[in-house]
Amino acid sequence: MLGRSGDQWDLLDVESVAGHLLKPGSVFAFLAGHRRELFPDAMFADLFPSERGRPSVPAEVMASVIVLQALQGLSDAETVDAVTYDLRWKAACGLPVTAGGFHPTTLTYWRRRLAASDRPNRIFDAVKVVVGQTGALAGKTRRALDSTVLDDAVATQDTVTQLIAAIRRVRRDVPGAAAVVAAHCTAHDCADPGKPAIAWDDEQARATLVDALVGDAHRLLGHLPDAELGAKAAEAVALLALVAGQDVEPARGSDGTDGRWQIARRVAEDRVISVHDPDARHAHKTVSRRQDGFKAHLAIEPDTGLITGCQLTTAAGPDASEATIGAWLLADEPDKLQVLADSPTAPAICSPRWPTPGTRRSSSHGRSVRRSPVGSPSTRSSSMRPPGLRPARPDTPARSTAAARSSSAPPAAAAHSAPGAPPAAPDAA
Repeated sequence: MLGRSGDQWDLLDVESVAGHLLKPGSVFAFLAGHRRELFPDAMFADLFPSERGRPSVPAEVMASVIVLQALQGLSDAETVDAVTYDLRWKAACGLPVTAGGFHPTTLTYWRRRLAASDRPNRIFDAVKVVVGQTGALAGKTRRALDSTVLDDAVATQDTVTQLIAAIRRVRRDVPGAAAVVAAHCTAHDCADPGKPAIAWDDEQARATLVDALVGDAHRLLGHLPDAELGAKAAEAVALLALVAGQDVEPARGSDGTDGRWQIARRVAEDRVISVHDPDARHAHKTVSRRQDGFKAHLAIEPDTGLITGCQLTTAAGPDASEATIGAWLLADEPDKLQVLADSPTAPAICSPRWPTPGTRRSSSHGRSVRRSPVGSPSTRSSSMRPPGLRPARPDTPARSTAAARSSSAPPAAAAHSAPGAPPAAPDAA
């Protein structure tokens, strides 16, 4: 259940005892005086719908902590130390001198709840409203666009590992699938937690195993009971259809209808690298530097350092490109704006969809362009909508297996869904 702060000050409340020592105009002083109006309990009520259980840390406290953490760039452990020992943090959060800190994983818990909600950017949006009301960006006509890859801790999985894991997941999560696996899947015993016992240094043995596993996946998808599926089961079916097709192609001499498959001599665009985190992707910031994870995009006012827009996407794919996201980050900005961007982002400000009306924009490599006023059809088209971090799942909460099979028959037709959702942790002004 959602915890709430008391209406009365504690005897040793830092705000009442030493609040006058906070630097006027600082973020600490602002949060100390206005955190309840900025982050009311009702703003976070949907994160804790149940009235049962142990109360959470009060929402106004956690929102203030998240803002200060982003402002100072601290790790979770450093943030908890600041809440525990720094009187400015205690005053900003409305805590008494004697209040102890919470466990660092509490921040992860809140970020996960925010990320899974309908309004994952609510803290950033609240701070952005305040920035607009203060006029801090008035007359500021420059914006800088940039992005960076955020590493994911997930281990990259090969084709065999992904196929076996996806079959196991369907067997576990889809009603009636266990019997289908037992009857039709013979390439590997899914009850065995280890890898298949083959000569892994034998190329032909590996090829035979891949062919058999893909065949198992197709038979499993084709023989599942035709019934309505819940969200978890439908997601498992869609993921199996995806991994059964992304890395393989019809075997040499096959017309694609005889059920013979081989590892494709190419890497699938937007390839899922792990069934345990289907959102993670390969990324290449340079030719030699390869990373796995996600990509953070920012729009910043360079004079004040205020972040005017942010978006978290998968690390690769057309919907995660700097040009696509950069255009969205600038969509609500005023007309008279100079944009500083590197070459990958340049199409966002040099796009032909922004024709002649408007004012000049420039990129960091010196090219000037013109942009149409914000709100025109070109800047409000559906193609400008940003993807979020979480994939648009191929399945609705209730879906029949027949519909799932229709999207997964041949591996080449297994559909990717464009990943996307907003960031869990906002950046603060």
